[in-house]
Order: sequence, then structure tokens, then C-alpha cells
Amino acid sequence: MPSNTRTHVIQAILFVVTIITTTMAGAEWMFGNIFSFVYDMIYFLMGQKATEGAPIVAKPMGWPEFVQGFHFSIPFLLILTIHEFGHYFVARAHQVKVTLPYYIPLWFGISQSIGTMGAFIRIKSVVKSRLKFFDIGIAGPLAGFIAALVVLWYGFTHLPPPEYIFSIHPEYARYGLSYPQFAYENASGNLVLGDNILFWLFKTYVADPARLPHVYEMIHYPYIFAGYLALFFTSLNLIPIGQLDGGHILYGLIGKKKFNVVAPILFGIFAFYAGLGLFRTESFAIGSDAVFYERLFYLAIYIYFLYICFKRAFDNPSTALMVGLMVVVGQFAISYVRPDWEGSTGFLPFVFILGRFLGIKHPETEDNAPLDLPRIILGICALIIFVISFSPTPFIIIE
Repeated sequence: MPSNTRTHVIQAILFVVTIITTTMAGAEWMFGNIFSFVYDMIYFLMGQKATEGAPIVAKPMGWPEFVQGFHFSIPFLLILTIHEFGHYFVARAHQVKVTLPYYIPLWFGISQSIGTMGAFIRIKSVVKSRLKFFDIGIAGPLAGFIAALVVLWYGFTHLPPPEYIFSIHPEYARYGLSYPQFAYENASGNLVLGDNILFWLFKTYVADPARLPHVYEMIHYPYIFAGYLALFFTSLNLIPIGQLDGGHILYGLIGKKKFNVVAPILFGIFAFYAGLGLFRTESFAIGSDAVFYERLFYLAIYIYFLYICFKRAFDNPSTALMVGLMVVVGQFAISYVRPDWEGSTGFLPFVFILGRFLGIKHPETEDNAPLDLPRIILGICALIIFVISFSPTPFIIIE
């Protein structure tokens, strides 16, 4: 089989599998349940009955629930696909060799997920100019953002009647139709979608207040959840660091020399915010000696984590360690002065991926000619999209 054909077959298989996994994930979020056949298989292999250890569910998940999951997977994958083909077509227009998208399916079977880790295209030739990097980088987020707006608009203007929630939480029926005053309180915590500016505007000015679900229940509304996730991933891609889309955009706007100064600073701010509140001075002042040394051990691991994240940004490893220590000292100081200020530790894995794998700086180009005015305006628009799409605390567990 020719290599191109083999690649296309792999891409097609990944796409089909991702449709299946995102549809299953969507159904699980909609119905607050999971497809339990993985548990069934595990307990079958252990020689136990599934009911002895598998999660207790109100209603088994089957084919009808799977079909309902398309209400999540179709809009979500549509946005993802539009984003990737935005990159693809602009790259082809610039005669840059790229592959079709590779989709990455992800489904656990023992806990909820979103069914995918996203998609990517591979650039197979050297990008030789700032302008090309800018155009390729900005095309995906702009296209995906417009698609996300359409999905969110549809989701908030086509909210189902209050009775919809009874299919997920039958116990609400006893409250009649005054649902918005009540919410299901899960013993393991309730997942709340943290506001960004755009999501707040949709909730406040677009949605029918009589049908707007409680914040605990947003995850059961597939178009809203798909649109929110699209905004979340768009904002992550637009972070102006390294080889993220935002990094390509900022590199095109200011060039390599300035970018290599600005990007590490922005990365430091991002890492500082993500870990803010993780360690506090008062937590070391209480408890036994054993507790003190345990916390000191975790602090040492955290410092090493920051060192690894900053190592690729600086030529001298000592500088990376020093910057990591400065971040920790600053976090302690802020937490002491303003103990109510907290970051979002959920961003720490992404900080690690950026610092360790994707890189903070940007590869150099042969042609460093500055951008024209229309592209500068587009770059400013991308910055505005980042600001209105970014959620400081995107996913909140309320116990």
C-alpha cells in the first residue's frame, strides 16, 4: 500500500473512532452516567458480577443514549474540523506542505471524558516567513471561533423546556416546573463551567431566563457544552507562547527578537497564575513535624516541576531554577497578602506540556519582513478573541 494511501486510511480510522468516542462522551455528559461495559468486562475477567463493584447507575446506557450523544459530537467535531481545515487551506494557499488532520480519540470507560484530545495537522515543509506563520496560525482559531459562535447561539436560543431536565434527574419532578431554583447536588462534587466574557454575554443577553439551566446542569446541554469547550480550546490555542497558534500570531506581529523576550515572560505569568494558592505560608506553620516535612517534600517537587518547565526557555539551567524559585516566592508573597486570590491548578499540566514539549520560543524564519496593516488588525482581533474566550477557572468542582 502506498504511504499516502496508508496515511489516509489511518486518518480516516482515527476520525471514525473519534466520532464514536465523542458521541459516547457526549451521551455520558448529557445523562450524567457512563457506558458501563468496561466495568462489566473488568469484573467478568475478575470472576465477579458487575454489580459487585461497578458504579450504581439509575438507568443503563444503551443505543438510544448513544444516538442522543450525536447532539454533542457533531457540533463539537464540526468546530474542531473547521479549525483544522482553516490551517490546512491557508497552508496550501501558501504552498506549504501539510497533512490532512489527525484526530485523537480518547475515551476512558470508567469516568467521563470529552472523547478526544483534539486534532492536528503536520507541516511537512519549512515555513520561511513571518507572514506565512501568521496566516497559517490565525486561520484556524478565527474559523473555529466563528463556528463556536454559531453553535453557542443555537444552543442558547434553542434551550429545551424545563421538563428536559427530568429525563436526566427524574427526582426534580417533585419540584414541578420551577426547576431553576433547584439543582442536583452530587456527593462527589458538581462540575460548573467557569464564565468567560463571551459565555457570560450569551447567558445574560441571549438565553431565555425561564429556560436557562442552573450552573450545575450546563454540562447536560450538549450544544452549550460543545460551544463552551470550543471556546476553551480556542483560548488555549491563542495563548501567545511557543508554537501554539497564538505563538505564531505574536511571532508574526513582533518578530523573533522581541518574541524570545516576551514569550518567556508571558509563560512565567501563566505558570505563576496556574500555581497561585497551591502552597501557602500558613500551611507550613500548623500541624506536626511529619506534616511539615511532607509539605516541604511536595514543595520541592513543585520547584523541580517549574525548573523542568522553564529549562527550555533559557540557555543556562541555573537561570531556569532561579526563575522557578522566583515564581514560588512570588506565589507565597501574594498568597500571604491576598489569601483569597487563587489560580487554577488545572492549567499546570498544560504549563508542563508547553514548557517541556511544545517549547516557549519560536523557530526562526528566513523572511522577517513586518506584516501589513490588515494583518496587524487581524492579530489584534485574535488577541480580543483570546481575552473574551479565556476562562480563568474553566472547570470548577463545587462540593
